[in-house]
Amino acid sequence: MGHPRKYHKSYSTPRHPWQTEKLAFESELIKTYGLRNKREVWTAENILRKYRRAARRLLAESAAKGELVGHAKNEADQIIARLHRFGVLQSDANLDDILMLEIGNILERRLQTQVYRQGLAHSMRQARQFITHGHIMVSGRKITIPGYTVSREEEMLIDYYKNSPLVQESHPERPTRVKAGESILDREA
Repeated sequence: MGHPRKYHKSYSTPRHPWQTEKLAFESELIKTYGLRNKREVWTAENILRKYRRAARRLLAESAAKGELVGHAKNEADQIIARLHRFGVLQSDANLDDILMLEIGNILERRLQTQVYRQGLAHSMRQARQFITHGHIMVSGRKITIPGYTVSREEEMLIDYYKNSPLVQESHPERPTRVKAGESILDREA
């Protein structure tokens, strides 16, 4: 197990790392989500694997007993509530929906992706740069970890850090944000 203060790997490498389809899929994910390397893909796969394993175990218990009761029911509800809080699942989801999740669902909840999707950066790479350089805050706290998982409550609280030069509207690297419901023609007029 090891000492709790020591570093522990949060990913596991593929058993067959030189499969062409796997390499192409991972490279596509790196380009799409602006990831640094394949370790970040493997970390997301590990998170997804953990939830799928728990869901399969709970589904096996429910198949043996007929339905979930007691501790198993509480555990299933906690897993679904946690995934709902992070915006991966809907509120009316069940254990079968966890098995339908893909790695893209996990990668969409990263701070880097959310910063880009909300229009705070021009590209995924620039979003990563803004985060690591300390220009982004989430609910009033500066976050410098691009892989930080953003919950539903924090999603709308992402903004530029108060001491960052990007706070000024005239900053050359700051993209123009489009308000919800405003079209491009309204901005030009």
